[in-house]
Amino acid sequence: MSIKLDFFKVEVVPHDPSWRDAFETESKQIALALAENAIAIHHIGSTAIPQIYAKPIIDMLVEVKDIMKVDAQSSGVEALGYEAMGEFGIPGRRFFRKSNELGIRTHHIHTFELNSAQIYRHLAFRDYLISHPEDAQQYSELKIKLANTYQDNIQGYMDGKDEFIQEMDRKAANGRSPD
Repeated sequence: MSIKLDFFKVEVVPHDPSWRDAFETESKQIALALAENAIAIHHIGSTAIPQIYAKPIIDMLVEVKDIMKVDAQSSGVEALGYEAMGEFGIPGRRFFRKSNELGIRTHHIHTFELNSAQIYRHLAFRDYLISHPEDAQQYSELKIKLANTYQDNIQGYMDGKDEFIQEMDRKAANGRSPD
């Protein structure tokens, strides 16, 4: 299935320690909007990995008790400035995105029901790169190269990362680097 992605300039920037604070602030608001349905909110994606370049978009993974209830709760999330995107290409997910007053994307919410394999995959990827700085540095260098190559083509940028992400997913799933 192909998902049409909005056009925006692909830009990666050096790690900004304030991203952690931005996550903390936003996650509190999301927890209020999803109330008792929210189990945990995790900072994921490149902004959660110290020392690497990232698109300056805070990615959050929300674990919920009932994914169907998120549909009924989406108005509370939309009141925080998010746009509800439904599954947006990943079955069982509820995806929300937020932009600032200039129309620049600032936040993504990836919502999955408790025990979803996607939760494990995202957290394992993040944790693997945090604990393996040499792989994290390779990922950072790849992102810089792709952002320069595909400045006006987010799909090309995403496709260019795919093989590396799959390799890191395999390493993370194994819990170690292959020999």
